[in-house]
Amino acid sequence: MDGLKKTPVTMILIAVNVILFLIVDFTGGTENTGYMLQWGASFPPAIIEQGEWYRLFSSMFLHFGISHLLNNMLLLFVLGQRIEPVVGKLRYLLFYILGGLAGNWLSLLWEIKKDAYSVSAGASGAIFALMGVMICLMIRHKGHVKDLSARQVMIMAALSLYFGFASQGVDNAAHMGGMLGGFLLTLLLYRRNSALQTK
Repeated sequence: MDGLKKTPVTMILIAVNVILFLIVDFTGGTENTGYMLQWGASFPPAIIEQGEWYRLFSSMFLHFGISHLLNNMLLLFVLGQRIEPVVGKLRYLLFYILGGLAGNWLSLLWEIKKDAYSVSAGASGAIFALMGVMICLMIRHKGHVKDLSARQVMIMAALSLYFGFASQGVDNAAHMGGMLGGFLLTLLLYRRNSALQTK
């Protein structure tokens, strides 16, 4: 209950992801590529040729299998607990959504450039946007936000990127785009407020 009061947007985002996962999984399967496409997973030909641009948004709330969901929701919880109280609810939601869209947009451009298309989904672009937000906050708050240090955040980001590049089937373009998007959005929209500063 305390977490819901302090970080309501984070908890709502987690709830939406989990509920949607359960609906999709029980009605057709979250590892069924065709069914995930029906629910709004990202697929460049559908976006470009059929004008289904909503997929850049809807794919952020879909996950391929339970481990994909749990990994992303754990990261969202950890980052959200530290970022949302610092930047505020509205900014936090903007960083999450716009950063996630930036990640998916870069992923789309990368697949078009490679001329190799795949069905993709997941909140990781938006979550990497939060990592970008956290890195920018570290700079603004001189190395500490909540109970995380700059070193801890950089290690977390570096390991996440490393495991992404070392694994197959991971949308690294979305990760990089999300992180860059989150960082730039924080530069543009966040101004340090001493009342929010946490050591």
